[in-house]
Amino acid sequence: MQHKFFYTLVSVLLVLSALAQPVRAADVPQNAKFLDRIVAVVNKDVILQSELDARLDRIKQQLASQQTRLPPDNILKKQVLQRLVMRKLQMQMADRAGLHVSDDMLNQALSNIAARNGFTLAEFPDKLREQGIDYADYREQLRTQMTTEYLQQLDVYRRLKVSDEEIDQYLASEDADNGTQYHLRHILIALPSEPTPKNIETKRARAEQIMGILKGKTSFAETAVAYSDGQQALDGGDLGWRTLAQLPTLFTDVVSKMQPGEVSQIIRSPSGFHIIKLEDVRRKNQKKVIVKQTHARHILIKPNAVLSDQDAQAKLKKLRAKIENGADFAKVAKQESDDAPSAADGGDLGWTNPGDLDPEFEKVMDNLKPGEVSQPFKTRFGWHIVQVMGRRDKDMTEAARRKKAADAIRQRKFEEQLPIWMQGLWDKAYLEFYVDDANDIRPDAPAASPNAR
Repeated sequence: MQHKFFYTLVSVLLVLSALAQPVRAADVPQNAKFLDRIVAVVNKDVILQSELDARLDRIKQQLASQQTRLPPDNILKKQVLQRLVMRKLQMQMADRAGLHVSDDMLNQALSNIAARNGFTLAEFPDKLREQGIDYADYREQLRTQMTTEYLQQLDVYRRLKVSDEEIDQYLASEDADNGTQYHLRHILIALPSEPTPKNIETKRARAEQIMGILKGKTSFAETAVAYSDGQQALDGGDLGWRTLAQLPTLFTDVVSKMQPGEVSQIIRSPSGFHIIKLEDVRRKNQKKVIVKQTHARHILIKPNAVLSDQDAQAKLKKLRAKIENGADFAKVAKQESDDAPSAADGGDLGWTNPGDLDPEFEKVMDNLKPGEVSQPFKTRFGWHIVQVMGRRDKDMTEAARRKKAADAIRQRKFEEQLPIWMQGLWDKAYLEFYVDDANDIRPDAPAASPNAR
């Protein structure tokens, strides 16, 4: 019922707008302001003309700064509106899942961006103002981006599995490739999630039309901005640097045989038709990864309703004195520690890498000499004493390579699955468009690509 009422209300508003008498310029007072209008309905939400115009202005500024020629306004408007719809669909899903980016998380992200660019968070508003960007609007755009990325991580990325066999195959292909990296650009002509033969025929014809445009010496980046359904379209289709092993499987054989500056033939996948351009090639040497590991053991006392914070600290002071006077650390840990898993092993934490343990715990542990027992200290888990049993430099090159391989494989799978996932959101949505060229806002054109993260 709520859906029906909402769409009826939208329809009434639109009919009233259409029935309004034409207004002559001479009849409009100079200080008159026109009401905003709806350009798209996305399930229970709407996209307003002011929202579309603001995003168009920002994209135009961005493309101008990149010295990329702008496509015609109607084409750019279609591209931007598609992405606004896709963003709205993801935010709706995030809201249903209870995913929200807090002000603290947002401020931390802004601080990181500011630091990378050599200024402080306090200076951020002025820096944006110099570029004609409103700080409040920028904050909310970043909040939306962080929310949609978190949603994609939870709903797609974390569900992907990587086997040892896949890692072995990846490393073999990476070794054979000698670490070569490829800078790629990409154009996607998207298919609906369940395409008909007619869909496939129409989209293939569109891909062939784009190939013809590229053969006419039009810039690949400008063509991507104008025609690609990929999320990187407005960045000229730029996928950045990749090794062959990081590419979707269907691109691997094609890219390995290309020369810098060359454009591929049309490549078909479940998500649509792809065209790839190889911008450049470079080689990357494998570096050794040496990690300083620490072998330590600890005793944890947790405050509770019976044992106060001060009492927990006092108890550990007594246990430390007992150990200093000759008591066996392992026996004391087995009898007294509240950390059941390590207590069974005499408090032994084994060999750990930097970042494996609580930051406050590591801070104390790293300042101890081998054999030394710390004074009682507190972390979020309770009160501890820790003893360093030894330190060593460990060659983690192979382990690091396998982790990097697993991450790259999962990323590749993510990039193959994301367009399909996004297309599913689009296909299941209720969408209506109220723009001059509404028929060209295709219901089978999601804003996704092989580099959507």
